Amino acid sequence: MSETQILVASARARAGKGAARQARREGLVPAVVYGDKKPPEMVTLERRVISKLYQSGQFLSTVYEIDVDGNTTRVIPKAIDLDKVKDFPIHVDFLRLAKGAVVTVEVPVQFLNEEDCPGIKQGGVLNVVRYTVEVVCPAESIPDYIEADLTGLELGDSIHISAVSLPEGVEPTISDRDFTIATIALPAGLKSEDEEDEEGEGEELEDGEEAAEGEAEGEAEEAPEE
Repeated sequence: MSETQILVASARARAGKGAARQARREGLVPAVVYGDKKPPEMVTLERRVISKLYQSGQFLSTVYEIDVDGNTTRVIPKAIDLDKVKDFPIHVDFLRLAKGAVVTVEVPVQFLNEEDCPGIKQGGVLNVVRYTVEVVCPAESIPDYIEADLTGLELGDSIHISAVSLPEGVEPTISDRDFTIATIALPAGLKSEDEEDEEGEGEELEDGEEAAEGEAEGEAEEAPEE
């Protein structure tokens, strides 16, 4: 887990769409901090900062300290709204984290040792089923990512969550099955060639069977009657 980052925010005196639009015109992102049995707190943060953090791909699985006029609150982002046209952040919901809090987050998957994967060496393709895995863990122990080792996987093999070593206290939210994270798939081009070969063999077999049937019929016609 990386060191907790500090987000400098300003208190928002007014709520409502008008105040939010004004904040966005000033290059700010309206946000609300809620939870931990305390009243919601309205704040604004710099858009460029939130945009950069969101683009990292780990914004919603990272714990932050929000600093409002010197008062800090430990939080985790729970939702982010984006502009439908320009795709930049326009609102964020932050959840306060009490001491010992347990959270549910999406953690990115990193795939290791492709160079030691026989299936990929043979022309196979890494088919990623899950780029992230949802886990439950203490807020203090959110992993930056989880690692999936591809060493020794052959064509057609799969890597399941049971093959991944998760940090202590980190558990997948899906617990009723050993779900697939990725497979080593046959390339589409190679698959088509194999299918064509199988079809060709089938046609040759049919032609051979027809010829054999014709020969058998001819022999039957030529056979002398007793």
